[in-house]
Amino acid sequence: MKKLLIATLSLSFFVACKKENSTKNIIAVNYPETKTVDTTNTYFGEEVKDPYRWLEDDMSAETAAWVKAQNTTTFDYLDNIPFRKDLKERLEQLWNYEKVGAPFKEGNYTYFSKNNGLQNQNVLYRTNKNGDEEVFLDPNTFSKDGTVSLGGLSFSKDGSILAYSISEGGSDWRKIIIMNTETKQVVEDTLVDVKFSQISWYKNEGFYYSSYDKPKGSELSAKTDQHKVYYHKLGTSQKEDTLVYGGIANEKHRYIYAEVTDDDKYLIITPRISTTGNKLFIKDLTKPNSNLITALNDTNSNTSVIDTKGSTLYLITNLNAPNKRLVKVDVANPTPENWEDIIPETNNVLSVSTSGNYFIAEYMVDAVSQVKQYDYNGKLIREITLPGIGSVGGFGSKKDENIDYFAFTNYNTPSSIYKLNLETGEVTLYWKPAIAFNSNDYVSNQIFYTSKDSTKVPMIITHKKGLKLNGKNPTILYGYGGFNVSLNPSFKITMAVWMEQGGIYAVPNLRGGGEYGKKWHDAGTQMQKQNVFDDFIAAGEYLIENKYTSSDYLAISGGSNGGLLVGATMTQRPDLAKVALPAVGVLDMLRYHTFTAGAGWAYDYGTAQDSKAMFEYLKGYSPIHNVKAGTEYPATLVTTGDHDDRVVPAHSFKFAAELQAKQTGNNPTLIRIETDAGHGAGTPVSKTIEQYADIFGFTLYNMGFKVLPSKTKEHVKG
Repeated sequence: MKKLLIATLSLSFFVACKKENSTKNIIAVNYPETKTVDTTNTYFGEEVKDPYRWLEDDMSAETAAWVKAQNTTTFDYLDNIPFRKDLKERLEQLWNYEKVGAPFKEGNYTYFSKNNGLQNQNVLYRTNKNGDEEVFLDPNTFSKDGTVSLGGLSFSKDGSILAYSISEGGSDWRKIIIMNTETKQVVEDTLVDVKFSQISWYKNEGFYYSSYDKPKGSELSAKTDQHKVYYHKLGTSQKEDTLVYGGIANEKHRYIYAEVTDDDKYLIITPRISTTGNKLFIKDLTKPNSNLITALNDTNSNTSVIDTKGSTLYLITNLNAPNKRLVKVDVANPTPENWEDIIPETNNVLSVSTSGNYFIAEYMVDAVSQVKQYDYNGKLIREITLPGIGSVGGFGSKKDENIDYFAFTNYNTPSSIYKLNLETGEVTLYWKPAIAFNSNDYVSNQIFYTSKDSTKVPMIITHKKGLKLNGKNPTILYGYGGFNVSLNPSFKITMAVWMEQGGIYAVPNLRGGGEYGKKWHDAGTQMQKQNVFDDFIAAGEYLIENKYTSSDYLAISGGSNGGLLVGATMTQRPDLAKVALPAVGVLDMLRYHTFTAGAGWAYDYGTAQDSKAMFEYLKGYSPIHNVKAGTEYPATLVTTGDHDDRVVPAHSFKFAAELQAKQTGNNPTLIRIETDAGHGAGTPVSKTIEQYADIFGFTLYNMGFKVLPSKTKEHVKG
């Protein structure tokens, strides 16, 4: 369906921040024709039309032509935004500072990552015992355009061999390359068709990894639901790799991970049916052909082994502890009735890492980090003094080290690295970025608002000091709300540029996340998923009621499960926001489980095949199935990548087609499809900068700005 869009803006708005109609700023959008097909699915006797099913075929020339036509339309529109170039230049300027990762020791070297500013991918450096520094591995040499990225690193126990994975075009399918760390030469053939995998070494002899059988048809969208663990012995070909676990016909595990304990005694195997909950098996590697020892044979908890001492296993679990606890057990009798608490459950969610000969316990207190140090008997050594209120991460020094490193950040503080003396508890600054951004000019405050069912939900609101609460501040409300994922305060260069423009960045900790443990997560799953949308809508209403912004200046944003959040919110409350930014979203809730590993998301969503009630619930909020003709939806920029094989781009294609066919009014509905890009990980810096220049440009333009807000004197005081 072809439509003509006329966007009207006026110069007077940009002087006094008042909107008036004008015909001086017109962008005509001639949407490409998107054909419909007579395709239906039947669920419990009800037929559901699927007119854009043909867009699911990512291998067809017809879909490729549609993608090209949509991108032409989108970029023709974006090219007409007057300050898009200014945003790109400012993003490049602010991004252009040196970034350094925490050091870690492997063999005779200390390794660390570094980016000189605008390199597409971070570079791995190392120093020897004399402090001589050299480039060890530069992913920028993997491809000319930076679209081949480093996926993961794993060194053999003596550090002499490195196995690293690469992703091409953002795909979750990886290749594993094996190299000698002294000579930096590749030592054997590349392993291929690896997906959702750790690389875990056994001594210096070989490693365990996971993958699926290569699917028939499209490797980017075909279903993959039988994960398998293999052992690769150095010096042999991949076809000789041993199947260790998985592939049992009547036992469908969609994710299986295997990890060797640091002492090389045990292989820990954690099969999963979905993204939440795992079984737990142990294999004694000191005994040839040993049978698996069962610690857990159900998926009712998230339980993992974090360390061993002799025959004692240390496990972090939420079994009978929604906020998690650390327990120990003897490997001979590892079932739950034998577990002994080392760090008991508290009112705050616990995560634990090993550091030297200690445990570092990080607690989430209203989504903010608190860190404590314990010995292996569970005795509290000290609380670690943090540089401020924010998020920490990165602990994990080896057993023979008494120094560890961690990163600290929050929404207005760029990530810095701190050095921790494990014996004294002293924390000192190790590295601080030289970035042209003054954190002292910004403020980040946490508030609590009330959701529809009276649940209290935290939200952190960050903006420039001196902001006028006049309802006219451009605001991005960002959310996720699913899969036990916690949104902890962290600095983003993109959002720094947004806030420089007088923008507000607001992040609520919605139900479905992990900020308050399993109960908080479960309260946003399956037939309680509407709680997540209600929490997000209430966050937007809070910002409007308290004059931070208004509907005319509010953008809702989220990616993946957060893309679902945006899609559901804009179809349920099209009046809430002026702009909607669903990224790589799960948008067809009746068919999501039929693509790649999507069936593994059923713990959070349920599936349309589960029951008539579940089907009706999913259909009731599925964004694609709730776009209604005659409705004026927000100005929408859907974003996705053509190599996204986690949330296949067909979700975004079909949603954009529905919106373009049914949108009423003048708000544009566009889709930006990045080529040679996937779900987000490994995206080159150059592409990220271009994406956000487009996203911010589209957002501000549709809020009524003709020049950047920072150039309007009255928009921000001071």
